[in-house]
Amino acid sequence: MKISLIGAVAVSLIASGAFAEEVLPTAVAYTDGSVEQSLSGTSGDAANGRQIVGDKKQGNCVACHEVADLADVPFQGEIGPALDGAADRWSEAELRGIVANAKMMFEDSMMPSFYKTEGFIRPGNAYTGEAADDTFGPLLSAQQIEDVVAYLSTLKE
Repeated sequence: MKISLIGAVAVSLIASGAFAEEVLPTAVAYTDGSVEQSLSGTSGDAANGRQIVGDKKQGNCVACHEVADLADVPFQGEIGPALDGAADRWSEAELRGIVANAKMMFEDSMMPSFYKTEGFIRPGNAYTGEAADDTFGPLLSAQQIEDVVAYLSTLKE
Protein backbone atom coordinates (compact mmCIF):
# COMPACT_ATOMS: atom_id res chain seq x y z
CA MET A 1 0.00 0.00 0.00
CA LYS A 2 2.79 2.44 0.93
CA ILE A 3 4.65 1.71 -2.31
CA SER A 4 1.48 2.35 -4.37
CA LEU A 5 0.91 5.68 -2.63
CA ILE A 6 4.53 6.74 -3.09
CA GLY A 7 4.39 5.71 -6.76
CA ALA A 8 1.17 7.63 -7.30
CA VAL A 9 2.65 10.76 -5.70
CA ALA A 10 5.80 10.47 -7.83
CA VAL A 11 3.77 10.07 -11.03
CA SER A 12 1.65 13.08 -10.05
CA LEU A 13 4.72 15.23 -9.40
CA ILE A 14 6.32 14.23 -12.68
CA ALA A 15 3.13 14.92 -14.61
CA SER A 16 2.77 18.33 -12.97
CA GLY A 17 6.29 19.33 -13.99
CA ALA A 18 7.66 19.45 -10.46
CA PHE A 19 10.77 17.59 -11.63
CA ALA A 20 11.02 19.38 -14.98
CA GLU A 21 14.43 20.76 -15.73
CA GLU A 22 15.14 24.30 -16.78
CA VAL A 23 16.34 24.73 -20.35
CA LEU A 24 19.69 26.51 -20.33
CA PRO A 25 20.06 29.58 -22.57
CA THR A 26 22.55 27.68 -24.72
CA ALA A 27 20.11 24.78 -25.22
CA VAL A 28 16.97 26.64 -26.31
CA ALA A 29 15.48 25.06 -29.44
CA TYR A 30 14.20 27.74 -31.83
CA THR A 31 11.97 26.79 -34.77
CA ASP A 32 11.52 29.79 -37.06
CA GLY A 33 11.99 31.95 -33.98
CA SER A 34 9.42 30.07 -31.90
CA VAL A 35 10.17 28.09 -28.75
CA GLU A 36 7.62 25.34 -28.13
CA GLN A 37 9.00 24.04 -24.82
CA SER A 38 8.65 25.90 -21.53
CA LEU A 39 12.07 27.20 -20.52
CA SER A 40 11.44 26.59 -16.84
CA GLY A 41 9.42 23.39 -17.16
CA THR A 42 6.46 25.06 -15.48
CA SER A 43 3.69 27.45 -16.46
CA GLY A 44 4.15 31.16 -16.09
CA ASP A 45 2.43 33.47 -13.60
CA ALA A 46 0.70 36.26 -15.53
CA ALA A 47 0.54 38.57 -12.49
CA ASN A 48 4.30 38.30 -11.98
CA GLY A 49 4.83 38.73 -15.73
CA ARG A 50 2.83 41.96 -15.63
CA GLN A 51 5.13 43.24 -12.92
CA ILE A 52 8.26 42.27 -14.88
CA VAL A 53 7.00 43.96 -18.07
CA GLY A 54 6.38 47.22 -16.22
CA ASP A 55 9.38 47.18 -13.87
CA LYS A 56 12.28 49.34 -15.00
CA LYS A 57 14.69 47.15 -12.99
CA GLN A 58 13.55 43.85 -14.53
CA GLY A 59 12.16 43.42 -18.04
CA ASN A 60 11.51 47.11 -18.62
CA CYS A 61 9.48 46.24 -21.71
CA VAL A 62 7.66 49.56 -21.39
CA ALA A 63 10.85 51.42 -22.25
CA CYS A 64 10.17 50.46 -25.88
CA HIS A 65 6.57 49.20 -25.93
CA GLU A 66 3.25 50.75 -24.99
CA VAL A 67 0.85 48.63 -22.94
CA ALA A 68 -2.61 50.06 -22.19
CA ASP A 69 -3.01 47.60 -19.29
CA LEU A 70 -0.02 49.31 -17.65
CA ALA A 71 -1.30 52.88 -18.05
CA ASP A 72 -0.08 53.61 -14.51
CA VAL A 73 3.54 53.06 -15.61
CA PRO A 74 4.91 56.39 -16.92
CA PHE A 75 7.15 57.02 -19.92
CA GLN A 76 6.11 54.12 -22.13
CA GLY A 77 8.02 53.81 -25.39
CA GLU A 78 7.02 53.78 -29.01
CA ILE A 79 10.12 52.13 -30.54
CA GLY A 80 8.60 48.64 -30.54
CA PRO A 81 5.05 47.67 -31.42
CA ALA A 82 2.31 48.21 -28.84
CA LEU A 83 1.82 45.03 -26.82
CA ASP A 84 -1.95 45.38 -26.77
CA GLY A 85 -3.28 42.42 -28.74
CA ALA A 86 0.03 40.52 -28.56
CA ALA A 87 -1.86 37.28 -27.85
CA ASP A 88 -3.89 37.79 -31.03
CA ARG A 89 -0.79 38.36 -33.19
CA TRP A 90 1.54 35.66 -31.84
CA SER A 91 1.18 32.18 -30.36
CA GLU A 92 2.58 31.29 -26.95
CA ALA A 93 5.58 29.60 -28.62
CA GLU A 94 6.22 32.69 -30.76
CA LEU A 95 5.96 34.99 -27.74
CA ARG A 96 8.42 32.78 -25.83
CA GLY A 97 10.87 32.95 -28.73
CA ILE A 98 10.50 36.70 -29.11
CA VAL A 99 11.08 37.39 -25.41
CA ALA A 100 13.97 34.92 -25.15
CA ASN A 101 15.77 36.21 -28.28
CA ALA A 102 13.79 38.36 -30.71
CA LYS A 103 16.62 38.29 -33.23
CA MET A 104 15.84 34.64 -33.96
CA MET A 105 12.51 35.74 -35.49
CA PHE A 106 13.25 39.35 -36.41
CA GLU A 107 16.89 39.56 -37.49
CA ASP A 108 17.09 43.36 -37.37
CA SER A 109 15.25 43.74 -34.07
CA MET A 110 16.65 46.22 -31.56
CA MET A 111 15.01 44.24 -28.75
CA PRO A 112 17.50 42.82 -26.26
CA SER A 113 17.84 39.05 -25.99
CA PHE A 114 16.51 38.35 -22.52
CA TYR A 115 17.61 34.70 -22.40
CA LYS A 116 21.04 34.65 -24.01
CA THR A 117 24.50 34.11 -22.51
CA GLU A 118 26.85 33.82 -25.49
CA GLY A 119 27.57 35.21 -28.92
CA PHE A 120 27.89 38.82 -27.84
CA ILE A 121 29.85 41.01 -30.22
CA ARG A 122 30.84 43.86 -27.92
CA PRO A 123 31.16 42.64 -24.32
CA GLY A 124 33.81 43.84 -21.96
CA ASN A 125 35.08 47.04 -20.47
CA ALA A 126 34.24 49.90 -22.87
CA TYR A 127 33.50 47.34 -25.62
CA THR A 128 37.04 46.01 -25.68
CA GLY A 129 35.87 42.47 -26.29
CA GLU A 130 38.00 41.26 -23.38
CA ALA A 131 35.19 39.69 -21.35
CA ALA A 132 34.51 35.99 -21.82
CA ASP A 133 31.02 34.97 -22.92
CA ASP A 134 30.57 32.85 -19.80
CA THR A 135 30.68 35.92 -17.57
CA PHE A 136 27.23 37.02 -18.68
CA GLY A 137 24.02 35.61 -17.30
CA PRO A 138 20.64 36.04 -18.99
CA LEU A 139 18.76 39.28 -18.36
CA LEU A 140 15.72 37.29 -17.19
CA SER A 141 15.53 33.81 -15.67
CA ALA A 142 13.71 30.97 -17.40
CA GLN A 143 10.77 31.39 -15.01
CA GLN A 144 10.65 35.14 -15.57
CA ILE A 145 10.47 34.50 -19.33
CA GLU A 146 7.55 32.10 -18.72
CA ASP A 147 5.86 34.70 -16.49
CA VAL A 148 6.18 37.41 -19.17
CA VAL A 149 4.84 35.01 -21.82
CA ALA A 150 1.88 34.18 -19.55
CA TYR A 151 1.14 37.90 -19.17
CA LEU A 152 1.53 38.68 -22.88
CA SER A 153 -0.83 35.77 -23.61
CA THR A 154 -3.56 37.68 -21.75
CA LEU A 155 -3.24 40.79 -23.94
CA LYS A 156 -6.00 40.50 -26.55
CA GLU A 157 -7.71 43.19 -28.59
